[in-house]
Amino acid sequence: MQCPPWPKGKKLVHLDLKGAPPRVEYLHRLIELFSQLGVDGLLVEYEDVFPYEGELKLLQATAQPAYSREEVLSMQEFAKSKRMEVIPLVQTFGHMEFVLKHRPMWHLREVAQCVGTLNPHKEDGVKLVMEMLRQVVELHPNLSTLHIGADEVYMLGEGEESTTWLASPGRTVEQLFLGHVTKVAKAIKEAWPHMTIMMWDDMMRGMSQDTLKACGLVGLVQPMLWDYNPNLDVDKTVSLLEKYSSAGMSDLWAASSFKGSTSVYTCVTNTQRHVDNHLQWLQVAASLSAGVNLKGIAITGWQRYDHLSVLCELMPVALPSLAACLQTLLHGQFSAEAHSKVTDMLGISSVEVEAMGRMSAGDSLFPGRRLAELIVELDSLLNSGDVRFFDNSMYVRGWFSPYHLQRKSVNPLITMQIHSQATVYLAMLQQKAEAVREEMVQFYPDSTAQEWLEEHVHPVTAPLQKLTEDTGACVKEMMP
Repeated sequence: MQCPPWPKGKKLVHLDLKGAPPRVEYLHRLIELFSQLGVDGLLVEYEDVFPYEGELKLLQATAQPAYSREEVLSMQEFAKSKRMEVIPLVQTFGHMEFVLKHRPMWHLREVAQCVGTLNPHKEDGVKLVMEMLRQVVELHPNLSTLHIGADEVYMLGEGEESTTWLASPGRTVEQLFLGHVTKVAKAIKEAWPHMTIMMWDDMMRGMSQDTLKACGLVGLVQPMLWDYNPNLDVDKTVSLLEKYSSAGMSDLWAASSFKGSTSVYTCVTNTQRHVDNHLQWLQVAASLSAGVNLKGIAITGWQRYDHLSVLCELMPVALPSLAACLQTLLHGQFSAEAHSKVTDMLGISSVEVEAMGRMSAGDSLFPGRRLAELIVELDSLLNSGDVRFFDNSMYVRGWFSPYHLQRKSVNPLITMQIHSQATVYLAMLQQKAEAVREEMVQFYPDSTAQEWLEEHVHPVTAPLQKLTEDTGACVKEMMP
């Protein structure tokens, strides 16, 4: 379906650094590519790779070094030279896992078992958030916009202090949420009067227009409505944006997704899925009334669902998706013209990373292409039924069951066949995994390569490894 192109406002790309933080040289190559793709700014979620100092130093990652102050500044300088704005995203309520996981911060959790949600009753919580923001603002000279997160504030209202607070008549969890966010937003305006403040919208979706009007956030924040679904409900989204606007929050943002929203452990990006999400957003933009001021769209690329979940698709496998999504916004549809623009720019034969073809010499506009190819090959091998379910095959289940293994009573001929097949699969996987690791460390810290392999490859190789050892040992017992 043909829509008008994305109406106006900025196109931001979200850089989620809470997993697989790219080496700085690679970050610069990505920024170069983004600028050629028509991106206006970066929404940067540093989390634990920001060089926090003083009492907040404990927030810095330990698996790999945080970026240095010089690196954070050079990234901004480079983005600025490409006419791209940098907007830091600092979580201030929900998704504070990287802060609240540390023992000295445990007392600031809303409930003990929820590592993400800050207790809104503790003055120390607001102090902590403001100190994080102060350090981030200080390292972003001339900053004009901040994103304060505030999505998915799970279990809010379930802590002891909240339960007591809510026991008074007329008090609601909605007020609890709005109270904390308003406090943070006002403190930001006091410290930096010219700062524009963005926040995620999901905690406000169920609120009435009257509640929103009266909450004190009107004129203070610009909500960013996120929906990454390829079947996004257009009518519902339009009426939600209209509701925010009628409540006085007429400056609004959309947030779509180019990676990291398929499943929590996806390794290879499906471009069509993300293009479909953008086609739905185009319909939303085309259906809004004149009173809604859509400031732009943030195209998110999640690297983990949260600080404590596994790594999902790395940037190289998602670059065709990002380029395709941007072209979809520019053309109002994913036309043949938009398609060929992507394939020409990136030098690929298909926008689906699984079918893009092997590399030719001209690799200029696709930083990390070889890594993308290797991940696709390894992923395909890891998900092949023969490899994944080898220990469920007729021969293993029929002639090498736990019963046989325990008694070391096996048919040597068949067990040798099992052993030899398992060895072949294992060698293939190890060889491919090693190639991925060698390529990955050129773009990412060693710890990222290690983590990625342990999360995505090890669960498949470990059972094969055990099977080769067990079959080998049993055959020895049964042969002269």
